[in-house]
Amino acid sequence: MTDSFESHSFHHLILVTGPSGAGRSTAFHALEDLGYEVIDNLPLSLIPRLLDGPPLDRPIALGLDVRNRDFSTTAAIELIDRLTRNPRVTLDVLYLDCAPGILQSRYSQTRRRHPLAEAVSPSEGIEREIDLLVAIRARADHLIDTSDLSPHDLKAEIDHWFAQSTATRLAISVQSFSYKRGLPRGVDMVFDCRFLGNPHWVPALRDKDGRDAEVSAYVQADPNFVAFFEKLQEMLFILLPAQLQEGKAHLTIGFGCTGGQHRSVAVAEKLAKVLAEAGWQVSKRHRELERRGTTPMLDGISSETEVGRG
Repeated sequence: MTDSFESHSFHHLILVTGPSGAGRSTAFHALEDLGYEVIDNLPLSLIPRLLDGPPLDRPIALGLDVRNRDFSTTAAIELIDRLTRNPRVTLDVLYLDCAPGILQSRYSQTRRRHPLAEAVSPSEGIEREIDLLVAIRARADHLIDTSDLSPHDLKAEIDHWFAQSTATRLAISVQSFSYKRGLPRGVDMVFDCRFLGNPHWVPALRDKDGRDAEVSAYVQADPNFVAFFEKLQEMLFILLPAQLQEGKAHLTIGFGCTGGQHRSVAVAEKLAKVLAEAGWQVSKRHRELERRGTTPMLDGISSETEVGRG
């Protein structure tokens, strides 16, 4: 994050959400240590009223979960949309994810009751809560899977993405998506990859995705790929320093194709690697692979969940 909110002209807000037991308390402690004003379980209807006043001299982190007094999926999505449209608010939605089996284990260890299953097994509440949060998860700007993270690891991730510093950094998110499901929320730049050869029509590649070496090689063998990617790099290496100089904290670059599985994923993977090797802070997210529950293929560029049919 940058210190641009110090202009006092707008609110910088992080909505922290995710299933109970995924690490929200740890995330709040980390954000509080970083200087954020932390407020948990504020009724959704009161959040816009909180932001009607003069901006604080520090950013705000708000908890958003099923325990909020007037919580509903529809109300939460409407709130996110309303805040996104508000010119006085800079919004980030942080979703802390976790595998159901790990959540079950955590509840068994702590012997706590699940807020949606106080009289029955936590597994029922976990399943119900995850279903309620599906649409909110799809709106997340940052998605961190805590399944294999210790509290120390999660704190390090929060520090990495949300630490305020006088040394401005630009956090770049490279995402793939399917045009069938529309553009991702909050994307800054969009590039259409449907002009490239489609591995979907190759039987041996159809069930693979753009992270696979054979699929990537097929996409890059398209006669138009080299010129396209060279121009893309040339443009971004002009624009990124300019965005940084302007004080921008986050930039999202989207690549779309027909189904979000092959072409967009392959191009997003290649660009993320190039940017990371050039020293930029990069995360990847493949929306359609994530939606289908494809297992992430982590490679060290980022711990943000990487999960995009094309």
